[in-house]
Amino acid sequence: MNDIRTILRQASERLGDRLDAEVLLAHVLDVNRAWFFAHADDAPPADALVRFQALVDRRAAGEPVAYLTGRRDFWSLSLAVTPGTLIPRPETERLVEQAIERLPKRGRLLDLGTGSGAIALAIAKERPDATVHAVDASDAALAVARGNAGRLGLPVTFHRGDWFMPVNGERFDVVASNPPYIEDDDPHLGQGDLRFEPRSALASGADGLDDIRRIVRNAPPHLLPGGWLLLEHGWQQGAAVRRLFDASVWADVFTAVDLEDRDRVSGARVR
Repeated sequence: MNDIRTILRQASERLGDRLDAEVLLAHVLDVNRAWFFAHADDAPPADALVRFQALVDRRAAGEPVAYLTGRRDFWSLSLAVTPGTLIPRPETERLVEQAIERLPKRGRLLDLGTGSGAIALAIAKERPDATVHAVDASDAALAVARGNAGRLGLPVTFHRGDWFMPVNGERFDVVASNPPYIEDDDPHLGQGDLRFEPRSALASGADGLDDIRRIVRNAPPHLLPGGWLLLEHGWQQGAAVRRLFDASVWADVFTAVDLEDRDRVSGARVR
């Protein structure tokens, strides 16, 4: 019998994940997951079942759920995502928290490597008094970010270019970034969702810190006096990132941990 209960059970067994099965079926039926509780005995339309089974096949082959549905929830936002953007992850919300905490009233914030626009848009939503800019080198990513901003009605100014280049001469109270930070030869790049995400948004040199070094080195002229640079990084990179902040230029160097008590965001205030 092809009722909702049976369909979800079979898909969950195949995928080894009930949540993935529910998210995919909810996407196909254009309902929320709570709908399933009241409609467990219903049979979905035949064409919807065909589309669902096709998505289950693709998920079983490893494609990320976010790319299959074209959506990812981040902060309090539902964001469009594509294979041209990194998939926003919960740990990046820690970077948003740190940025909001340090952004003064009517402050100026820059999001470097914005991807889908997740960081910039979350901050723009929480701090409507702020002026928010975002940069990305990818036309495909910027198209997604601009689309998200327009759909959500959030005022972010987007720039195309390499890190600070398109905002040359401008200064900010906070610069926040989730840059590439995985080692080029990390085997995880060939596993799970990472196989499908843009490598340019993931890997950065032999130790994963090439882009972070560039950002730290080039950030001071783009920060207002006492402004903060905040960087997301890998859970084993906290000490290495802190060492990049030269004490003659930076003060109040710190690392914040994520919900699993792992190093996740490091930053410092320019002198």
